[in-house]
Amino acid sequence: MPSITFILDDQKVEVDRAETILQVSLRSGIPHAHACGGCGRCSTCRVSVLEGIDHCVPRNKREQGLADQLHFAPEIRLACQTTITDDVKLRRLVLDDEDLQLTDQRADPKAPSSVGEERRLAVLFADIRGFTAFAETLPPYDVVHVLNRYFHEMGQVINRNSGQIDNYMGDGLMAVFGMEDQRGAALQAVRAGLEMQAAMGRLEPYLRTIYAKSFHIGVGIHFGEVVVGAIGAQSLKRVTAVGDAVNFASRIEAANKQAGTGLLISEETYHEVKGQVRLGNTIRVTLPGKTGEYELYAVAGLSDS
Repeated sequence: MPSITFILDDQKVEVDRAETILQVSLRSGIPHAHACGGCGRCSTCRVSVLEGIDHCVPRNKREQGLADQLHFAPEIRLACQTTITDDVKLRRLVLDDEDLQLTDQRADPKAPSSVGEERRLAVLFADIRGFTAFAETLPPYDVVHVLNRYFHEMGQVINRNSGQIDNYMGDGLMAVFGMEDQRGAALQAVRAGLEMQAAMGRLEPYLRTIYAKSFHIGVGIHFGEVVVGAIGAQSLKRVTAVGDAVNFASRIEAANKQAGTGLLISEETYHEVKGQVRLGNTIRVTLPGKTGEYELYAVAGLSDS
């Protein structure tokens, strides 16, 4: 049988030809990082083949795509995608204690999941317009009180529509919908966005009565693929969503400024809620950090049908 010699671990392991290098590592009790779960969607399991590169099967399409993206040298292979036909010697690219600790945490069923899981979620960003001008003359405790009141109101709306607040960024927030069940997540997010606008309308008289001024909010929503995982150091880990879809939702929210709108959704979101919402303007915009133009839809309300 062919074998793999793991240089760092001083182990030589016999291999079934159908096993990937990663499967051999894990079967042998060798800690081996694989942040995407061994699906060929990340580079954390990569190894350097020191001897026997000709005994590794050619890269498949998934591995080749990542190798091209990250400019892998020929001897750098993804352990989760590579099988062998004869003996090889290799070195895992887990070189320090921090990497090993992360690997150990992934193997601990009691630890928050650091591996990450791909999901299709609706991501909502909301940001206060004119808050700096609103807050600049207020005592700090009043600013904190107003923000807490605002976040309390918005949090109730989001929870009521089966969403959850993922993060706070100053006077902005990010919420996700579909963590338990993605069916209907886009409509839940749009309904929440509309209710957030309505809640802000109810909060405005309070602010004007107390402070003689108010503010308004912008909301952006995108439905797409994200990676959900526990991120952070040690006990500060929390589950959050990351990825291009998150950045896209943030850019959509910011586009409200130039469009003069209050609630914009992406084309992908619109396809999910088509026939269930009433639209205002449709705009084509360029977004920072994105290539080309994007069609965004202003939502005026829910359909009466």
